[in-house]
Amino acid sequence: MPRAAIDRELRKAIRDARRMIQSAEKADVNEAETRRRIERIFESIMGYDPFIHLSREHAVRGAGETEHVDFSIQLEAGESAKPIIMVEVKRVSIDLSAKHLRQAASYAIDAGCEWILLTNSKEWRLYHVSFGKPPETKHMFTWDILADDIPEIAQRFELISYKSLKKDALGELWTKTNVLLPDKMLRAMLCKSSINILRRELKRSTGVSVTPEDIVGGVRRLLNEAALVELENIHLTLPERKPGRTKPKAKETPSEPSSPGAEGRPEEEKGS
Repeated sequence: MPRAAIDRELRKAIRDARRMIQSAEKADVNEAETRRRIERIFESIMGYDPFIHLSREHAVRGAGETEHVDFSIQLEAGESAKPIIMVEVKRVSIDLSAKHLRQAASYAIDAGCEWILLTNSKEWRLYHVSFGKPPETKHMFTWDILADDIPEIAQRFELISYKSLKKDALGELWTKTNVLLPDKMLRAMLCKSSINILRRELKRSTGVSVTPEDIVGGVRRLLNEAALVELENIHLTLPERKPGRTKPKAKETPSEPSSPGAEGRPEEEKGS
């Protein structure tokens, strides 16, 4: 988000939130007080009505006993409203860990909720849950309200704000993320038309002709280990190379007649 696009009111709200969390950290407040301060951030920065859009201690019924997640974010009031994001809160002095994510992910999976927000009020982590077999949890973004620049903080909070959720910004984010997965990017980069464009551009800029196989080798050298594995799983159909032009055979040049000897001179020369 450009700096000019952040209005004074939002900048002030972020600065106020920083001071509020700094004081909470200094006082080492408990989890309940941490939740109250996070709730104020949802209201002042992200535009939620805490009485409508935040369901506190949301009940999640799984295979075992009923559990309760700290908050669920919803667009409508009422117990029947669909949770959009499950918010798991930890005390401000506790570092977020994989154990906390597993806890939050189990709530989200049981509730059929695709998005998880894990926070201790300082650090905020956004995750997506894919309901495959087994379900997968993917980290999307992390931001720190005390350490990061205000434009970055504003951009991250804007993504999960009330206005953005109404526009399904998270759905669009996940769709775009899927489009930009390594296998899809590699297929696009190494399709016939892309390879031909690269060959033409390299020829134009360097004067050197390269083959489709040269292009694939060059891309391979750019990739990390995980992307190389993806590349090995992709069946590439490279552009066919045009057969090289064979030089035409030189035309046989008739031999020059030798200088005429005495026997080949004209009649008039013989008699002289």
